[in-house]
Amino acid sequence: MSRRFYLLSLGCPKNAVDSEAMQNLLEDAGWRCTERPDRADVLIVNTCGFIGQAREESHDALRALAQHKWAGQVLLAAGCLSQRYGQEIQRTVPGVDGCLGTREWAHIVECVEQLSDRDRVASVRPSGEVSVVAPMRRQAQAPSAYLKIADGCSAPCAFCAIPLIKGPQRSKPRAAILQEAQELVAQGVQEIILIAQDTTAYGRDLGQTDALPGLLEEILKAVPDLGWLRLMYAYPQHITPRLIETMATHPQVCHYLDLPLQHAHPETLRRMRRSPDVDGVRKLLAALRQAMPDMALRTAFIVGYPGETEEEFAALLRFMSEVRFDKVGVFVYSPEEGTPAYTLPHPVPRAVAEERYAQAMELQKSISLANNLAQVGRTLDVLVEGAEQGISVGRCYRDAPEIDGYVLMDGEWPVGQMVRAEIVRGLEYDLHAQVVSVQP
Repeated sequence: MSRRFYLLSLGCPKNAVDSEAMQNLLEDAGWRCTERPDRADVLIVNTCGFIGQAREESHDALRALAQHKWAGQVLLAAGCLSQRYGQEIQRTVPGVDGCLGTREWAHIVECVEQLSDRDRVASVRPSGEVSVVAPMRRQAQAPSAYLKIADGCSAPCAFCAIPLIKGPQRSKPRAAILQEAQELVAQGVQEIILIAQDTTAYGRDLGQTDALPGLLEEILKAVPDLGWLRLMYAYPQHITPRLIETMATHPQVCHYLDLPLQHAHPETLRRMRRSPDVDGVRKLLAALRQAMPDMALRTAFIVGYPGETEEEFAALLRFMSEVRFDKVGVFVYSPEEGTPAYTLPHPVPRAVAEERYAQAMELQKSISLANNLAQVGRTLDVLVEGAEQGISVGRCYRDAPEIDGYVLMDGEWPVGQMVRAEIVRGLEYDLHAQVVSVQP
């Protein structure tokens, strides 16, 4: 009888890519994936450890699985939480049999088979970390797929624990990226989303200061039938005129950019160890919109950062009102042990931070509605992601998977179908449209 494993992936898309890689390695080694934890010989949770809320979710998932383990069943904690807090997990979650860090995912088969032995010990640590270029077979799960072009981060942001978890930036060789892109498109993927902790830092660890535009062009050449190529997690100071030109010139590249700014007051940004050049950001956004007038822009802001005054928060709101981003994620500051921000003075009371979160989100809701109303009358390509009860749900170029809105359309169209649809109504986060044609 084949051995079975259950894999639960938590956290960000970068984690999802690692989960896919682990699943493929296990299946290549003869294991079978099951969606039923009670039928699995091995339970795997690919954890997230980025902020407190994510750590709590990971601990809860591990505890729930540990509580219902049957005799001989193995529970493995993988991913970011295991990388940083492996010993704590095994101390606080009885029933966890081993930990596999985020830099060790390619050892998943070795780890699982060691744990499956009768004489397993309480902790299994594979020998050596995994290179970001570890061979990875891609298996399309949907019309869209994430493609990780680098791992780790070398940015000095004071609030972020990613360098402690992932280590410094390590770029994937172009040949490996192109191979993954070709595998995905050959399986029918219509949209590839490039991800990394900072996609615009691609190649900098190899001495290349502006490598991303060339990578985009090589991907488009390798997969000319790809519908959309989307770029996420762009550090604003690394966006070059060449990158803007590349995005504007190639129609397959979505006129969409996610550039997490974190704040808009110079003093807050200095405490964050981010560039305080807010005027430079204004000029960058103007250049993007001039090159691509239909540009959709997403960002993320942190409120309640240590020392954030009422004046600094008010400056953030003014900036949001001025720039009018299409998509905004607002997050309450989460103190992360080991980061420079953890020991900063003048913490903002949680109740104040929560109130600032609510104010920022309410402001963005009105901006998002106005931006969506401005789309009425446009005819856009829409990628269908689901259909039920006479309604199809999809996304246009303005919306990234999982974090942005949807386009709702009358009629049931096949998943993965690209249709042309006229926008007839704008809501706060979603659009309504009527299909006018179907692409062959």
